[in-house]
Amino acid sequence: MISEPSSNDNSSAQTNSQPWSPASWRTKTAHQQPRYRDGLALADVENQLSTLPPLVFAEETRQLRRELAEVAEGNAFLLQGGDCAESFVDFSADNIRDTFKVILQMAIVLTYAGRKPVVKVGRIAGQFAKPRSADTEVRDGIELPSFRGDIVNGPEFTPEAREVDPQRMLRAYHQSTATLNLLRAFAHGGLADLHQVNGWNLGFVSGNEQCEQYQQLAHEIRDALSFMQVMGITSENTPVLRETDLYTSHEALLLNYEEALTRRDSMTGHWYNCAAHMLWIGERTRQLDAAHIEFMRGIHNPIGVKVGPSITGDELLRLIDALNPNNEAGRLTLITRMGADVLGEKLPELARRVTQEGRKVVWSSDPMHGNTVKASNDFKTRSFDRILMEIQQFFQVLRAEGAHPGGIHLEMTGQRVTECVGGAYRVSEADLANRYRTQCDPRLNADQVLEMAFNVSELLR
Repeated sequence: MISEPSSNDNSSAQTNSQPWSPASWRTKTAHQQPRYRDGLALADVENQLSTLPPLVFAEETRQLRRELAEVAEGNAFLLQGGDCAESFVDFSADNIRDTFKVILQMAIVLTYAGRKPVVKVGRIAGQFAKPRSADTEVRDGIELPSFRGDIVNGPEFTPEAREVDPQRMLRAYHQSTATLNLLRAFAHGGLADLHQVNGWNLGFVSGNEQCEQYQQLAHEIRDALSFMQVMGITSENTPVLRETDLYTSHEALLLNYEEALTRRDSMTGHWYNCAAHMLWIGERTRQLDAAHIEFMRGIHNPIGVKVGPSITGDELLRLIDALNPNNEAGRLTLITRMGADVLGEKLPELARRVTQEGRKVVWSSDPMHGNTVKASNDFKTRSFDRILMEIQQFFQVLRAEGAHPGGIHLEMTGQRVTECVGGAYRVSEADLANRYRTQCDPRLNADQVLEMAFNVSELLR
């Protein structure tokens, strides 16, 4: 059970001699935070959030941590993916269903190929806040605050939309509640049945120009399911064939929101952020002496941290020790995001140092952020081939250094968008304008995501 927040804590989640509380981040420099004009209105929203029910529960979070410990030991694989930023406008049951479906489609391919369980974590039910490279944006000589995600302000380029509004945190909470409710229904209500999921995969294979490359694996999965059915192992008598677990995650960027949804577990005494099962720290907010590290060091959730090309081995070890001082497998995921041109040069030293020092971490690849470019028609885009290249290098480097390439972290959608170029369906720069829907960064579409799964399956095999 989860009790109300309290100011005292002696849990093992503390990482240094300084006292920790959900609010101790306020004594540090907080980067990438919006500037709220009305402090009283902000405090009122925070108070409301602190009294609302938790979105996730401590035991669910502990279960994810146990599963990630298996990933760290090389016995499972992490699949983390979803929207760049969730949207108030695009919120619908169909969009949630399509994201859920494509994650399951990827998972069944990766599970069969890798012969290991796949831990499924969505960037969903809370991924609303986005870091920005500048506080303001200029268009046609007009300067306005940057869009920081629907939980902060609106994407429209008007003074009214760009006004920072704390009430948006309440709307984000309620949308996350509805999203989680639907995800749980999908996960345990029949949509996750493996026979149905593989049927979707077979449909993709038959329509894909590279069908021969993927056909064998998809049909192997079908044959395995058919064999189990002949042996009497069916969805009706074996729940694992029709149900699944999908955990939620988001970047813990907006600290006012994260603090308000942090609760103390009455059974263990540990603090949990109850806005998501897993949270991560971005590349722009991982300063050791700043607010985000301070907040994350005290919660007992499994956490991640983005690792870019500028970090050194010594810096990475200090970061690991700050967030996982007890060296517990499943606590910390290192999410590399370097770019296909850089990862092969930068990652070997980091992996070598972490392995030599015996640090227990999950290594996961974010091949999206380091490969963002501007197309000739001014759309931001990413190349399918370069995304795949970075994943391939990630596997090669870690295996060469005696480490386990434990997962992938993708910005993706189940919708038929045209935001990333390449793939078997040959999305070109000229196609970007057709269905470019993202509020922030370009996402792989449903076909590209599944094609990526078949390619990654070859690395796992």
